[in-house]
Amino acid sequence: MLGWLRRDKRVPGWFALSFDADRIDFAHGQRVSSKSQIGTYGTRDLTAEQQDLAKAAQAMRLGRYECAALLRAGDYQLLLVEAPNVPKEELKSAIRWRIKDMIDYHVDDATVDVLDIPQEPSVAHTHLMYAVSARNELIESTIRQCEQAKIPLSVIDIPETAQRNIAVLFEDDARAVGLVYFAEQWGLVTINYRGELYLARRFDIGLQQVAVGSEATEAALERVAVEIQRTLDHFDRQFRSIPVARLLVAPTPRETTVAAFLRTRLGVEAQDVDLREVLEFGEVGPDKDLQWRLFHHFGASLRHETRAL
Repeated sequence: MLGWLRRDKRVPGWFALSFDADRIDFAHGQRVSSKSQIGTYGTRDLTAEQQDLAKAAQAMRLGRYECAALLRAGDYQLLLVEAPNVPKEELKSAIRWRIKDMIDYHVDDATVDVLDIPQEPSVAHTHLMYAVSARNELIESTIRQCEQAKIPLSVIDIPETAQRNIAVLFEDDARAVGLVYFAEQWGLVTINYRGELYLARRFDIGLQQVAVGSEATEAALERVAVEIQRTLDHFDRQFRSIPVARLLVAPTPRETTVAAFLRTRLGVEAQDVDLREVLEFGEVGPDKDLQWRLFHHFGASLRHETRAL
């Protein structure tokens, strides 16, 4: 999202990265017809190596890749809005007007993109879509840092669409699939169907609360179950002919009982996932800690859109 495309000749696939003053997290992936591949991934500690972003980019030979910068959770807002009935070329302008009272900064200071939610032909309901809004200064800063470091940035992506790309790997043709991810202090549930993101919901319960041994774990699990049930109920109201096949819980570095709790509490099929089952990493592959830390980088590296809306 928030994207544009370069058409220089690059290594096939996408190099997804996020960076700050101390480190770069990254993954390079390629979506293929059989089993999608992750070619390289990891974290580069800029402090330990006494490098800045430009020197690291040169050492990593990032000029060979089509690069996608992944925004962090607090960098943007994802807003559910009614789709305006306007021609496609006027869509973003109409969306900007719709969200002007939903963001905490002036809409003229916002970079806005849209994610369409497919309509279900058999059910008459309001056509909804997601608006992605981020401050201009943040987007401009990201672009400027990449340009100064000679990183060939093509797209700025968000965790929701990256998570969709992971969930696609677990889909079947007839039913939707839900995927739940826990960062340290927040969670994100998405629902996919036939490669499209139909629903995304963020909640303020994270790994710190749901990990085994944490204080008040049982209460946190109950809150997670409530959030998931609300998400499933909303999805069912909007898309009644699309059943949710199962809920997947993304890898975590510490043990949780989320999947088992959801099975018992909600009576749904829920399971923990290991990305090594659906992605080709090579001989060993990442452990659960690295799968968790780079989860959305892996997803962003599997993007397949040819252009943003």
